[in-house]
Amino acid sequence: MEINWIDLTIIIAYLLGITSIGVFAGRRQTDTSTSYFLASRSLGWTTVGLALFATNISTVHLIGLASSGFSEGMVFGNFEWLAPFLLILLGLVFAPFYFRTKISTLPEYLEGRYGPGSRTVLAVMAVFGALFIHIGVSLYAGAVMVQNFVDVPITVSILIVSLLTVIYTVTGGLKAVVITESIQTVLLLFGAVAVTGFALVMLGRADIHSLEGLRQVAKPGQLSVIRHEGDYAWYYMLIGYPVLGIWYWCSDQTIVQRVLGARSEQDAQVGPIFCGFIKVLTPLVMILPGVFCYVLFREQVGDNADAALIVLIKELLPVGLQGLVIAGLLAALMSTVAGALNSTATLVSIDIVKRTRPATSDHTLVRIGQITAVVVMVLAMLWSTQGERFGGIFQGINQMISVLAPPISAVFIWGIFWRRATSAASLATLIFGFLLGGCVFVVDFPAVSGFILGFDSEGVARQLLTRTCGIPFMFQAGILFGLCSIVLVLVSLLTPEPDPLRVEKYCWKSPLAVITEKPISGLLDPRLLAVLLVMTMVVCYWIFA
Repeated sequence: MEINWIDLTIIIAYLLGITSIGVFAGRRQTDTSTSYFLASRSLGWTTVGLALFATNISTVHLIGLASSGFSEGMVFGNFEWLAPFLLILLGLVFAPFYFRTKISTLPEYLEGRYGPGSRTVLAVMAVFGALFIHIGVSLYAGAVMVQNFVDVPITVSILIVSLLTVIYTVTGGLKAVVITESIQTVLLLFGAVAVTGFALVMLGRADIHSLEGLRQVAKPGQLSVIRHEGDYAWYYMLIGYPVLGIWYWCSDQTIVQRVLGARSEQDAQVGPIFCGFIKVLTPLVMILPGVFCYVLFREQVGDNADAALIVLIKELLPVGLQGLVIAGLLAALMSTVAGALNSTATLVSIDIVKRTRPATSDHTLVRIGQITAVVVMVLAMLWSTQGERFGGIFQGINQMISVLAPPISAVFIWGIFWRRATSAASLATLIFGFLLGGCVFVVDFPAVSGFILGFDSEGVARQLLTRTCGIPFMFQAGILFGLCSIVLVLVSLLTPEPDPLRVEKYCWKSPLAVITEKPISGLLDPRLLAVLLVMTMVVCYWIFA
């Protein structure tokens, strides 16, 4: 595509503008480790919610969700509409303990609950997750998107976006990240709504004026979020999504770091629930347009479903607006990468350096964090160049999460509700789950297994491994979580009980205490907001059942 000079000017202006804003917002944030890594614990609930959403929604989501809507339909809306329930879990169950204990990282919470061994293992797993999942795949997806508009090699696109993101992330810390994320969330939603609105106008011109009319011209079941068979059947989603979600939304440093920077316990609780309300929009403005694209432009898209969003932008949006929407796509990429870089810098500085060298000054910790961010970005860039071996981008990223999440989800959910869970059990579960997940990943992911076995990832290896392992990744996540839970419970019962005073600080007395611990504090009470969010989700599922 020959991109118009007006659109190109808007994109360049955005990239330079957001970088400048990030550098300006993050000035004087390198004085202490608390200000650099946690924005001096000054974030309000609106900033927390917007930043959570921006870190979550990357270019992978924007391209992948539209692609999924085109090929599979609204069933992929479950990945977005189940997220509010996990954000409620973060806000009501986990955030109070995260705030009260004044932790800087999620591994630090595990050390308080279980011991130093669990902290070390989780820190390593978290760095792997940020490097391979949050940054690497996102960079590749963003570069593919850019290449669809401008004749720029993928490696050059990755280099440019990476350099600009590193500049404000390294110099400004979490404050720079969340300020830019808040701006990027607004631009991102504006772009998604614009694409949806223009598609609706085009549907009207095609004499499609209602949801029922759209169902008649779409593929059977394309507008339903409920599926009764296949990899995304409702029972697989109910089994697997909570496992992925507890890790991703409640115990992943890249996401939860925004909650750790909240200025009050209420901000830490309300922020995630506010993000849950924003997540209600994503299937409507990011997946549904993929269905519109199938109805309007399936000939132009052909067999390449990943091109659905690109085709919509090219076919529907006028000059100028195209530039804003492309800038929104880049915003999604930069916000995800920036959040992951900041979290890895925090993990290395606080969970590794600070623990091994307690006398390290704040200034040195910040400098180590900055160096870490640069090194991780370089490694992620190298990994991202292998993106073409992933197969489907959205499926690939979820497959990686499905083998990383189960042991982490197990130690967190059992640890915060079951007082008998022990240090030895947590360490055994994390190591067992990490090794087992690694084996499953190698066997079941052709991009890796094909390389190890010496076959082409699209050839013999894929045929061989599909016959031996082909379990839907959602069900696979549930199985791995079950095995990890068995290990945790058995080892806990076979080892001495943990110190009651220690457990008291990091574990609920009972599940009901989540609701009954304190009286209702007003309209912004997180429990009332959670009820309203659940009711909203019930309506959404009723409409698209």
